[in-house]
Amino acid sequence: MTQSTDRILPGILLMVGFTVTAPVMDSFAKLASAEIPVGQIAAARFGVQAAILMPLAVALGQLAWPSAREAALHLVRAGLILCATTAFFAALQAMPLADAIAIFFVEPFILTLLGALFLGEAVGWRRIVASAVGFSGAMLVIRPSFAAFGAVALLPLATAFCFAAYMVLTRQIARRMPTVALQAWTAVAASFIVLPVLVLCDGSGIGPLDPVWPRGPFWVWLAGVGIAATVSHLLISGALRLAPTAAIAPLQYLEIVAAAALGYLIFDDLPDLEALAGIALIIGSGFYVFLRERRLSLTRPPPPAP
Repeated sequence: MTQSTDRILPGILLMVGFTVTAPVMDSFAKLASAEIPVGQIAAARFGVQAAILMPLAVALGQLAWPSAREAALHLVRAGLILCATTAFFAALQAMPLADAIAIFFVEPFILTLLGALFLGEAVGWRRIVASAVGFSGAMLVIRPSFAAFGAVALLPLATAFCFAAYMVLTRQIARRMPTVALQAWTAVAASFIVLPVLVLCDGSGIGPLDPVWPRGPFWVWLAGVGIAATVSHLLISGALRLAPTAAIAPLQYLEIVAAAALGYLIFDDLPDLEALAGIALIIGSGFYVFLRERRLSLTRPPPPAP
């Protein structure tokens, strides 16, 4: 399948859905991190996802046993998303939600570059400009400061690198495997990695990995992490199945809008005037990509019949 046969507009819409639901997962994770170790939150995220998607994949008749190559890709993808998730959840323990996401937003640049290098995707100057404008807006929303957060500020950067690589691998396999089955196997592979670590570290006193028994609402926060992660990553897998990474990468900046809103509503983080100006730039760059890809999709010839 070539770029001309991609259904880019539906992919863009799915990506917008991801940018709305992903900060919900992060908000649940930040709430849970008050008492729950980071490793346990990550395990809940993938365990709940596996519990939801494996039966669904069976019901849909999608759960074919992966080949050796596909199993290896699942394990690599699971390792990448597990590292990205754990690093970001650890950052949320110390940083406001919008700050962590603002630092993370070097990721679309990395994703666009990796898509060009490893997937052979065309990256025109308009997409580069849209990414640059969105990135400038993210920096206006929250100005990352290593002086303020120290080494913790490196964690969202690690998340950005791991998540960009995860998205490139996802696009390579997403076109050959149904979305539900893809995310089900990813969750199983990630659980296979993280659960033995938690068992070995039980009672060890290693803060991020020593599990605890959740109390009261913390069960809800952990379940919320898993449910929101399931929905958001079904959306992003669908987006990557339909559209090239360079087309959807700039839209990730819309995530900062949802993060700023949730940060204010849940954690009382109120954006200032400069932050509002940045949000306007982010919305503008994402809206530009949406309109341009919509126009291009209308002018492209339809794909040949199979």
